[in-house]
Amino acid sequence: MTDDDTHDDDAPGRGASATASATASAIWGGRFSAGPSAIMEDINVSIDFDRRLYREDIAGSRAHCKMLAATGVIAAADRDAILAGLDQVEGEIAAGTFAFSRAAEDIHMNVESRLAEIVGEPAGRLHTARSRNDQVATDLRLWVRAALDDLDTGLQGLQRVLIDRAEEHAASVMPGFTHLQAAQPVTLGHHLMAYVEMVGRDRGRIADCRARLNESPLGAAALAGTSFPIDRHMTAAELGFDGPMANSLDAVSDRDFALEYLSLAAILAVHLSRLAEEIVIWSSDAFGFLRLSDSFSTGSSIMPQKRNPDAAELVRAKAGRVIGDLNGLLVALKGLPLAYGKDMQEDKEPVFDATDTLALCVAATAGMIADADFRTGAMKAAAGRGFTTATDLADWLVRVLGMPFRRAHHVTGALVGLADAAGVGLEDLTLDQMQGVEPAITADVFGVLGVDNSVASRTSFGGTAPDAVRAAIAAARRRYLD
Repeated sequence: MTDDDTHDDDAPGRGASATASATASAIWGGRFSAGPSAIMEDINVSIDFDRRLYREDIAGSRAHCKMLAATGVIAAADRDAILAGLDQVEGEIAAGTFAFSRAAEDIHMNVESRLAEIVGEPAGRLHTARSRNDQVATDLRLWVRAALDDLDTGLQGLQRVLIDRAEEHAASVMPGFTHLQAAQPVTLGHHLMAYVEMVGRDRGRIADCRARLNESPLGAAALAGTSFPIDRHMTAAELGFDGPMANSLDAVSDRDFALEYLSLAAILAVHLSRLAEEIVIWSSDAFGFLRLSDSFSTGSSIMPQKRNPDAAELVRAKAGRVIGDLNGLLVALKGLPLAYGKDMQEDKEPVFDATDTLALCVAATAGMIADADFRTGAMKAAAGRGFTTATDLADWLVRVLGMPFRRAHHVTGALVGLADAAGVGLEDLTLDQMQGVEPAITADVFGVLGVDNSVASRTSFGGTAPDAVRAAIAAARRRYLD
């Protein structure tokens, strides 16, 4: 994006067929007598990617045009001609018939050049009291705002899938892990609801980011504002902003809204990657907890038996790409003095890339979870291995016998060692064997042993008891889906 503040604000645009030299004169005014070298043009041009801002650019131009007429800066006849011309330009771009010109550098000048071909002299009045610096800052804020709304919609859809599958499996027992070692029994519904809450916080960050970015830079001009009697509140309202940004330098020079967007995108990508990693592990032969549908699996070119969880692996890998988008923009902006620097042209590609990447990852994750065949028998069998009810036993010793927890921990450890040596589970020890370690143990202890008893006992708020999970699901539907 060529956001240069040295051009003549009233200079008319040129057609798409203009030479580099002529375009240089049209865009930059009379300061330059020759066009850029081919290398300079290649490094400078941004139309190859910033054309994605065309709707936002035209919306900003419409708002600016209406305001200029309302404040008497341009005539009503010029306003009407410009607005009609912008409608035609937008229609051509949407229809795919618009001839984008690399010689015109960016989306701003491509639109203005074509507008000049359509309406003539009035097009040259559109850029009065604005710069490409405030223009691009406005465009990108509008684009990110729409991207946030789209992302939030996608995440709500993912939450719906997770909640539906969690409700289906509110009582399906599986091992809960720490250090990827079986720790305590939980339910699959409880496990899936953990991701519902993570995504809920991601959506909260989206809302926060949207609220902070929703101020209009338009009218800040190059960096210092303008001497024309413009109405920045009018253009802000026209574009759906809460109001204009308070400082013209800040308006054109900061991209913290883009950084915040990429930050929340990176956190979301990490959440998706963690779920994808579990899908990869659970679908392995060693675990056998789920089977992905054919829609989200691939085969091998040499091993006919293979079912590879490639969709999950790619979601996992793409987190690194989104994190890289954030890092790239952080580095690009870290040393910039106020106000605008051409470095800021590098703000758009990471934003676009992260947006495209996340949209695909969210859709793929929702699809995988919706179609997954959870093997609940294998999950329950695994939940019973590794003495996962040991904590239940220790808690019983504290609750029923009044034993200090550290003493209960020691007794339970001794019982685990006894069961391990015998090759049985804790629930398979006899009462005599248990009383050989701790004489005060009674037969009531067997009521807390076994994975079903274990999960049923975890009734605290946020716990894994099936009734608690169902209550959490009902609350999540109200919070996130209604």
